[in-house]
Amino acid sequence: MCSGATQANLEATMRGEAFACARYPHYARHARDGGRLRLSQLWENTAGQELGEHFSEAATLAGLVRGDADNLRDAVDGEVYEAGTMYPALSRQAASVGEDEAADLFAEIAHDEAGHASAFLLALVDLQVGGGGDRAARQG
Repeated sequence: MCSGATQANLEATMRGEAFACARYPHYARHARDGGRLRLSQLWENTAGQELGEHFSEAATLAGLVRGDADNLRDAVDGEVYEAGTMYPALSRQAASVGEDEAADLFAEIAHDEAGHASAFLLALVDLQVGGGGDRAARQG
C-alpha cells in the first residue's frame, strides 16, 4: 500500500478505470446496434483491459483488498452512506428542480443500496460467528 499523493493517484486511477469499464459496454452496445461490429469489439476489448489490467493493478498497489471482515465492513460503510445520505440527497435535489425521473431513480438506488448494506452486514455477522459469511450469499 502506498501513501500520500501516490495513494490518492491510485484511487483516482481506479475511479477512472472503473467508470470507463462501466460505460464502454454501453458504447459497444450502441455501436453493435448500429451495425458497427468492429467498433463494438474495440469498446468491449478496451473495457476488459480497463478492469482486468489497469484497475486490478492499481487496486493491488493501493491495498484495496484486505481480509473478508475488513472488506465487509468497508462495503457496509459505503452502502449505508449511499442508502442513507448520498442517494436520498440526490433524490431530493432532483425533485426540487422538477426532475422526477432522476429523483425516482436515485430513490430506487437508495433502496437497493440499503438491501446491499443489509446483506453485507448479515455476511459479516455470519463470518464472525464462524459461518464463513455464506449465509447472506445464499439469501441474495
